[in-house]
Amino acid sequence: MSNIIIFTIATLAILGLLLAIVLYIIAQKFKVEEDPRIDEVEAIMPGANCGGCGLAGCRAFAECAVKEGLSSIYCPVGGNDTMQKVAQTLGLTVEQKAPQVAVVRCSGTCDKRKKTSVYDGLATCSTIASLYGGDTDCSFGCLGRGDCEAVCQFDAIKVNPQTGIAEVDEEKCTACGACVKACPKLIIELRNKGPKGRRVYVACSNKDKGAVARKACLAACIGCSKCAKECAFEAITAENNLAYIDFNKCKMCRKCVIACPTGAIHETNMPPRPAPKPAAQPVAKPVAEEKVNMLNN
Repeated sequence: MSNIIIFTIATLAILGLLLAIVLYIIAQKFKVEEDPRIDEVEAIMPGANCGGCGLAGCRAFAECAVKEGLSSIYCPVGGNDTMQKVAQTLGLTVEQKAPQVAVVRCSGTCDKRKKTSVYDGLATCSTIASLYGGDTDCSFGCLGRGDCEAVCQFDAIKVNPQTGIAEVDEEKCTACGACVKACPKLIIELRNKGPKGRRVYVACSNKDKGAVARKACLAACIGCSKCAKECAFEAITAENNLAYIDFNKCKMCRKCVIACPTGAIHETNMPPRPAPKPAAQPVAKPVAEEKVNMLNN
C-alpha cells in the first residue's frame, strides 16, 4: 500500500515538474517585451483613471503615448504641466492647450421654471429623461437629480437644492468630461476657462420657439438674435431658436449680455462695469444776455 502512495506522489511530482517546464518554455517564447517608458509615463500621470482623455485610464494613456505619440491625446486632469513632463520623458513636443471648465447651460431655477408635474419614480436624470421631458414645461433644462454629481470624482459639481440646477466649482473642475457624458439632456459642455476665469455663454439649451420657451422658463433664450446682431466679432450664432457663443471668437465685450432681453446670457468673474456718466446739464445763460436777446426780438 505504501509503495502505491509513494509511486503516486512521485508521478504527480514528475508530471508537475514537466508541466512547469513546458509553461516556462511557452512563456519565454511568446512573452511580449514591454517598453519601460510606459511605467515612467504612468508614474507621471495624476492617477485619476477618469477617462477624460478618451481612454480606459492612466495606464492606457501611457501605452498610447509611448506607441502613438501625443498628437491625438491629452490629459485634462494633469493639464499642460503633466503633458509637458510626459513629452520630456518621451523626447517629444506637445501643443499647449487652453484650460477648460464644465459649464451648465441652464438657468431655469425654481423661481423661473415652475413645476407642472410630480415624479415619484427612480430619482435619476437618465430615468426621468427616458420616461418623459421632466417635471416642468421645459423639456431641455436641468433635471436636477444629480447624475453629473454622481460621476464626478473631484467633487466639482453639485445640484443646488435651492435652485434645482447643477453648479460647477471651477476651482475643483478638471474638465475630465464625465459630467458631460452623464447628462441625458446634453446641457453640460466644456468651454475654455478664459483669462482670469472670465467667460460669457448662453445659459440655456431650449430650442422651442420664443413664445413657448418663454412660457416654460422666464430665463429662456427666445431666439431673437439681438445678441448676434450686437456682436462685432461674429462669435454668436442663432439656430433652431437658440443662440450660441463660440468661445474661440468671443472677445468678452459683454454687449450681448446687455442686449439679451431675458437674461439668458451669463458672464462669469467679470469686473464691474463702469458707472454711466451723468448727462450734461444745459448751461444757463447770464441774465444780462437774456435781456439783450429779449430787446432784440
